[in-house]
Amino acid sequence: MRFDDPTLGQAVPEELPARIRAFVAIRLSAQVIGAITEFAAKIGALGAQVAWVKPANFHLTLRFLGDQADVAKLEPLKAALSAVAAETRPFVIGARGIGAFPDWHRARVVWVGLESAELMTLAERVEASAVSAGFERERRPYAAHLTVGRVRGFHRWRETARALQDWAEHDFGSSPIDSMTLYRSILSPEGSIYQALAEFPFRY
Repeated sequence: MRFDDPTLGQAVPEELPARIRAFVAIRLSAQVIGAITEFAAKIGALGAQVAWVKPANFHLTLRFLGDQADVAKLEPLKAALSAVAAETRPFVIGARGIGAFPDWHRARVVWVGLESAELMTLAERVEASAVSAGFERERRPYAAHLTVGRVRGFHRWRETARALQDWAEHDFGSSPIDSMTLYRSILSPEGSIYQALAEFPFRY
């Protein structure tokens, strides 16, 4: 299937496989990404087995579409997302605090908390767009957070967890948000590669 989009600043292959790993997301500001990167470097120096997300891959997922998303559903999804974007005003997201899923003792994911009422509204509208395009409804409620690290083992984790909790209320700054993007995720031995397929600027 062809998937050309004139709004993109990068080339997109003319042909996509019938099924791809895909998601809809927004990017935070360079200032916030820089602050989080500095935090990760300080915590990473403690030596715990945490795979920290590369700064280039920091994104806030609004809707994961699946490991095997049907490319045929992406065209109606793009139309629905364009309509949502046209009715969405730019807004601001605050990045504050550190947490872990499922908890500090059995942590698998380290995350930064995000604060924005507009974000929750946008996530609901993106969910409705995905369902209208034929994707199954998400069963879990939307949780606004930014994954910054994945715990691979518990060597030196106790010391690291104590250090992380010192950042529990840290303010990483704010990000003005004026668009959302449909991404393809390509898994590789070096980590995930994110390819923008279409961008939806807010216009309202």
